[in-house]
Amino acid sequence: MQSIPLWGETLRLLVELAATAAFALSGILEGARKRLDAVGVCAVGFLAAFGGGTLRDLLLDSRPFFWVRHVEMLWGVLALCVLAMLFLRSRHVQVTERAMQWPDALGLGLFVATGTHQALVQDLPALVAVLMGLVTGVAGGVLRDVVCNDIPTAFHDHRPYAICAFAGGWVYVGLWTLHTPGWVSLTACVVVTAGLRGLALWRDWRLPEWRF
Repeated sequence: MQSIPLWGETLRLLVELAATAAFALSGILEGARKRLDAVGVCAVGFLAAFGGGTLRDLLLDSRPFFWVRHVEMLWGVLALCVLAMLFLRSRHVQVTERAMQWPDALGLGLFVATGTHQALVQDLPALVAVLMGLVTGVAGGVLRDVVCNDIPTAFHDHRPYAICAFAGGWVYVGLWTLHTPGWVSLTACVVVTAGLRGLALWRDWRLPEWRF
């Protein structure tokens, strides 16, 4: 097991905070787009922000959950929900589906990095670590879409999503195996995952759909 310096753990926590905020914002925007009330917007924001990390902690048997260890995350997401709703209402912003794709892509990259890291720290096999990163990055968005009565974006828009997470996770594992500094591994994973997703959206790359 590689030893993780204090600054490395601080960096990982900052990345997790950024991922939580990015996914919370994607949930808030989706709730606003669906014209939910204040409780509904907050609920969708919290599910998007904490769903993937909670499932990861359950699978890795990590207690207490990350948002219980860092209760400031709960307050932060609640404040973000309130501020975002006030801004959207005061500015009369019309939220589109495209608007929520970019914070979603950023949150995907950030959460894949933290999920993969958590599994590697526990000396789990490489494939398991990559899958933990994928679960952490994808599950929150799936819960967000299900609660909003949509087929999850990860399953139906045909633009690479989980594949981007899978690729980013392997980048992290490869750099970890080479004993690369932690900040390099984290940054590379985020850039590859979010970058591939961003390119897929920008260039409209599409996976072939199932045809009978």
